[in-house]
This record gives sequence, structure tokens and C-alpha cells, in this order.
Amino acid sequence: QVQLVESGGGLVQTGGSLRLSCAASGRTYSSYSLGWFRQAPGKEREFVAAIKWSGTLRTYADSVKGRFTISGDNAKNTVYLQMNSLKPEDTAVYYCAASPGILPRRTDAYDYWGQGTQVTVSS
Repeated sequence: QVQLVESGGGLVQTGGSLRLSCAASGRTYSSYSLGWFRQAPGKEREFVAAIKWSGTLRTYADSVKGRFTISGDNAKNTVYLQMNSLKPEDTAVYYCAASPGILPRRTDAYDYWGQGTQVTVSS
């Protein structure tokens, strides 16, 4: 079992920045990928970014490329999502998730999920 706890969400103005954290505990495997997803009201959960837990491989959705950066601190078992140049369309609940796959983008490839943290970007 892997437990994931997100933090760092909040209210920010357009153009602002936030850093989300995802603390992992339990049986964290170095072969796992950690991903960030988001879900806005009335919309499906969508992929944002993912990183290979043990290395530097990472991938991003086109909508956040160049604005968001995913990184990991293995010593702290924590993955971060640095979000810059935020837009109102980034407003959503952000979830982190763990998968045995290699940087998957499908939600059904992820076995473990956090509870989510709300990000609201005001215009």
C-alpha cells in the first residue's frame, strides 16, 4: 500500500504561482511513477504531469508545458508540482497518484491516489 497526501493548494491571482507537494508513505517502490492530475467541476480528471520516482524522466500535458515543473525529493519521499503563470483555467482539484507504469497518462494506470488539494485562480 502507498499513501499519498497532497498539500499546497490555495487561492492565487492570474499570473501567480503555487507549489503543490505530495508526500508518499508506505511501500514506495523506486520503479513507480508519480503523477499529478486535476479535475475541474463538471469535467473529467485530466493528466497534468508525471515523473519516474527513481530518475529524471518526466512528462507534461501540453496545456501546462513551460509553466509547470514536476520534481521529486527521494530523501523526503515527496513529489512537487511548481505552477507558474497560473490561469483561471488551471482552477481544479489537484490529485497526485502512484503507478507501476512508466509515466502513464491514463487515470486507470494509477493504483493509488491522494485526497486532492484545491487550486483556485482568480481573474
